[in-house]
Amino acid sequence: MKPTITNILFATSLSQNSTYALRHAASLAEVTGAQIHVLHVNEPLSDDARVTLEMFILNTETREKAVQRRHEMVKQILAERQQRFWAALDAEGTRIRDQVTSIEVVDGHPADAILRRAKELGCDLIVLGAHDHGFTHTFLGTVATRVLRRADIPTLVVPYREHSQLIQK
Repeated sequence: MKPTITNILFATSLSQNSTYALRHAASLAEVTGAQIHVLHVNEPLSDDARVTLEMFILNTETREKAVQRRHEMVKQILAERQQRFWAALDAEGTRIRDQVTSIEVVDGHPADAILRRAKELGCDLIVLGAHDHGFTHTFLGTVATRVLRRADIPTLVVPYREHSQLIQK
């Protein structure tokens, strides 16, 4: 019996490579008829960022609004990128957009949140893009590596592509 893919979790970092990875998720969804769940995880603010906020924004309520605004801005960026991605496809490709059943931004540690949402949504496949970090980091990126190590469902990590390579494809 062939394994079936009915729900795909596409985890995006909003990087250039994320769009390339979304192409793969959309292609798989088109072939399988699977639903696509788009997820971006806002990493927690670093201690340095929190200290900086406290130094320059003394009012607690204003600080909380700044953090909330950060979340809203990421949602807006995600919506704009999704719109641009789907608008660039031909009429046949845009039909796949109907298979996108959720787009969400959550706060947390990315690998943990990706794995948790994949389980909660009943996903059969996780798709995410690798990052180009140079010699000091793994070619996959920390999040992709952590997801791969802990995932109990198939995970597709789409390799990093230079911008010029993306345009040629």
